[in-house]
Amino acid sequence: MLLGILKESAPGETRVALLPENLKSLLAQGIAVTVQAGAGISAGASDAAYTEAGATVNADRASILSYTDLLPVVNTLSAADQAMIKSGAIVVGFLRPLEAPDALATAIALHVTLFSMELVPRISRAQSMDALSSMATVAGYKAIINAASHLPRLFPMLMTAAGTIPPARVFVIGAGVAGLQAIATARRLGAVVEAYDVRAAAGEQVRSLGAKFLDVDLGGINAEGGGGYAAELTEEALDRGRDLITRTAAHSDVIVTTAQVPGRPAPRLIRRDAIEAMRPGSVLVDLAAPAGGNCELTVPGETQIIGGVTLLAPLNLPAEVPVHASQLYARNILNFLALIVKKGEITVDLGDEVVAGACVAHQGSPVNPRVAKLLEAANLSA
Repeated sequence: MLLGILKESAPGETRVALLPENLKSLLAQGIAVTVQAGAGISAGASDAAYTEAGATVNADRASILSYTDLLPVVNTLSAADQAMIKSGAIVVGFLRPLEAPDALATAIALHVTLFSMELVPRISRAQSMDALSSMATVAGYKAIINAASHLPRLFPMLMTAAGTIPPARVFVIGAGVAGLQAIATARRLGAVVEAYDVRAAAGEQVRSLGAKFLDVDLGGINAEGGGGYAAELTEEALDRGRDLITRTAAHSDVIVTTAQVPGRPAPRLIRRDAIEAMRPGSVLVDLAAPAGGNCELTVPGETQIIGGVTLLAPLNLPAEVPVHASQLYARNILNFLALIVKKGEITVDLGDEVVAGACVAHQGSPVNPRVAKLLEAANLSA
């Protein structure tokens, strides 16, 4: 069996699916590994390191796509790349099946088996494969670091002979993995942190990190969604949260917003009046920018200055920390591969809830029911 590692082609992508140190267990099973030249350079892995680990380095991307049986990737492949994949091969990575299922049509038609890391069930057994959480951890950390670099103030309280500098005030919206990491990082830097989440159960985790949890009465609405995510809320419930956010924004130096619902546009939680209430020099980092943004003024991928407030809308923060982001992601990938590769042979057991949960398509047909419906809708509208 041949496993291929490609140089990611998405603009700005610096991560790589597997690093040299991840290859030992694969090679021990008799699996041959070929790596596209330069695949790991940005993540600190040279071609020589891959060669020393036992892989073959190949500059011909088309050749790798045509002959590879197993292809772990970071991002979904372009239609042109998909057209060159060996029929019946397996691709594992962030494939965005709920956001852009039609972009996978070429691979599905070639009977390529697709596993999406976004769909790995959030159960105890699959925690070591939860790439979404790994990347959210990196994003939450980097959001605070980027905010600190743009803020014209210091984060910690400093007592000096010239006077006392008060600590920065940070407000984190959404207490999922990214939000909790943002809270922890801001606290390490010495900021006073407040946080809001529609899920009241998140309060205990927020308080355990030394932050103040802001609670809102949602009128008895259940805000708990599946897999640890928040549920999609009514406009009335959202408005109650928006009012709190606007009030809190007025005394916040930094706001980091992370609220997302899988497969849907990000909820618009931050109105224009919240931005206008912030002091000049304040910073807002919208981590939901890839899903449209939590702020109604967000332009995904762009940095704006609005009334003296810096609004950051990054699309791929983990790519700004490629060494550790790749290390974490590669371990997630390697743990998932252990479910489908046994003694050097590929076995797709759709009776396994983790394998079935992550499977987008197999043998030319969609497996995930949500993806199947989206593909059907796309075909009907075409």
